[in-house]
Amino acid sequence: MNYVIVYWSRYGNGKKIVETIETKLKKNNADVQMFTTDEADPTKLPEAETYIFSAPTEAFRIKSDMRKFMKKLQGMEGKKYGIINTHSMNKNWLGSMEKTLSKKNMVKVAAIDFKVGKDPQSGNALPEGWEQPLDTFIKNLS
Repeated sequence: MNYVIVYWSRYGNGKKIVETIETKLKKNNADVQMFTTDEADPTKLPEAETYIFSAPTEAFRIKSDMRKFMKKLQGMEGKKYGIINTHSMNKNWLGSMEKTLSKKNMVKVAAIDFKVGKDPQSGNALPEGWEQPLDTFIKNLS
């Protein structure tokens, strides 16, 4: 299996999540390419069996860099995807990501959200046990 991961992360929570996913996928002999929204061209993403998009919620919306990136995607009809959202609110914004990608006729196979909390050292933190749900997310990708 081959995967392309595109993410945006401000405080490092999203980056930590996608790096963990990348490591787990590679342990299963998958080919994984990972990019930030600044590094990838939404009109020419590498070919993959499944795409993973990860972004935080800021100002009650998916981070603008990821929203713009997803809106510019081309040639993604019928492609499978998984989505990840980090947020500090009581509501996740996975539905917003799904709505944008469904307009590209992509097929959702996995979704996961993480509510981050305050940590005195970093300002934000993933909840205890955050890695456990990733195994189900990864299983749903294939």
